[in-house]
Amino acid sequence: MKKLIFLIFLGSLFSCRYEVQPKPNAYLALDYPDAEYGAYLEENCPYSFEKNTIATIVPSRAGNACWVNIRYSDLKGTIFLTYQPVLNNLDSLLTDAQKLPLQHTIKADAIKSSVYINDFHNTYGMFYQVEGNAASQAQFYLTDSTRHFLTGSVYFEVQPNFDSILPAAAYLKEDIKHLMETVEWKEGMQD
Repeated sequence: MKKLIFLIFLGSLFSCRYEVQPKPNAYLALDYPDAEYGAYLEENCPYSFEKNTIATIVPSRAGNACWVNIRYSDLKGTIFLTYQPVLNNLDSLLTDAQKLPLQHTIKADAIKSSVYINDFHNTYGMFYQVEGNAASQAQFYLTDSTRHFLTGSVYFEVQPNFDSILPAAAYLKEDIKHLMETVEWKEGMQD
């Protein structure tokens, strides 16, 4: 009996050839539908743009009719848009818009900025891509420099973990670029 127990013990010591390795953390591979865009035109707002058809427009709780949230339910993300008229305050609007991405430097690994110029639509601005575990993954502003100022920020409904929200952030980045390219100011109208 002792020999049998000893043989089982000895066999168990030499039977495992592979070391046990912990499994790495993994995230879902998410596929999103190809983007299809449709016009967003609010009669009382001095701007229009094209938005992805999978997104819905939700009025902002701020009470300003021209502040809207573009909600992506499947991605659990939202693009928050705010509009302000330029009333001899372009410098302060630009300063505020350029400070917003800097609020994420504590958690961000990098903040990349790109200048945006569209002479055809008279829109000029900046796009900021925030990398890392920051609360907002992308921000932008657009202006015509004389009358209109539009800002946007992307936020997700989950705790920021850059690796897990990267597919959704990349998808929304393309939608933001399309939105920026299609913004048009309504002539003779200012909020």
